[in-house]
Amino acid sequence: MNEDRITRRGLLKGALAGLAAVPAASLLAREAHAAEALSEEDAAAKSLGYVTDARRVDPKTNPSYKAGQTCANCFQYTGAPGSAEGPCRIFPNKTVKAAGWCKVWVPQQS
Repeated sequence: MNEDRITRRGLLKGALAGLAAVPAASLLAREAHAAEALSEEDAAAKSLGYVTDARRVDPKTNPSYKAGQTCANCFQYTGAPGSAEGPCRIFPNKTVKAAGWCKVWVPQQS
């Protein structure tokens, strides 16, 4: 009968192990919910003329486009400077290529 009882020391060890697992579990969950890359085939991307490489923008169909405009130098882009891709305010829960472009391009404020 004594073998079936949980000791105070055993209970504390289990509780501490559980508490230590909480931060690890939250990190794993955060990685699982990481934003996915925006595809040019996405309906929202198509409607806004998003391309992953601004050099492919057709100025005839997008007269507002000017050479040198990319997601990396757009106000809507919130990725880290120098990164290849990052989040955009226009496409929530998606990442866009820093070299990309769309019709909502707005110059970054200094």
